[in-house]
Amino acid sequence: MSKKLQGQIALVVGGASGIGRAIAECFHAEGATVAVADYNLDACREWTSTLEARVSTHRVDVADEKTVKVMVDEVINTHRAIDVLVNCAGILDETPLLEMSTENFDRMISINLRGVFLVSRQVAPHMVERKRGRIINIASQLALKGGVGLTHYCSAKAGVLGLTKAMARELAPYGVLTNAIAPGPILTPMLQGLSSQWIADKEAELPLGRFGKAEEVAPTALMLAASPDGDLYVGQTLGPNSGDVM
Repeated sequence: MSKKLQGQIALVVGGASGIGRAIAECFHAEGATVAVADYNLDACREWTSTLEARVSTHRVDVADEKTVKVMVDEVINTHRAIDVLVNCAGILDETPLLEMSTENFDRMISINLRGVFLVSRQVAPHMVERKRGRIINIASQLALKGGVGLTHYCSAKAGVLGLTKAMARELAPYGVLTNAIAPGPILTPMLQGLSSQWIADKEAELPLGRFGKAEEVAPTALMLAASPDGDLYVGQTLGPNSGDVM
């Protein structure tokens, strides 16, 4: 039985840990050559060292336009193509609105939203020229319902959903399909930015009664990346979220 991404080149941005790493591992297991990019290059190299082939690592600061261009050019020069792009780089911290500084808000937007724009804008022309490609943006269910102490995070992730829909309309005529995944709370290192009370309160709200695992999100990305599995998904937001949003 052939693997779903055999021969594909996938760039996973934010692949050092958490959901990004789980997606990169899943794609690699399904036959893709995976370029893993992250601000934490050492963490990328540490886990990818267990893979024997079909992988490369790249450092990027998604909030910095110059390093984004360098990273994308490096990936294309190394692998000659990018068939699938996953935008998963992100940060999270809990700060009440009344205590939030402009600098805190701007940093969240620059990484979690502007970073998606910068990477996508750099990769999209390559995909358009080839008349094929998949772009998968990782948002959050909090973009749809909001969250206490997370005004900046919810704003950024809601922006990702709007960006995804607009990109999908512009790029679909060129064979480039753009979609989003809005996971619920997932057990990843990003939870370190939340208080134990916030986590307990959220877990109590979930119909499933538990947070998800990163490897439970990765199959959704695989479906969107693969053909024919994801061929009809354009501008959609899929929600592996433990029932937090229905």
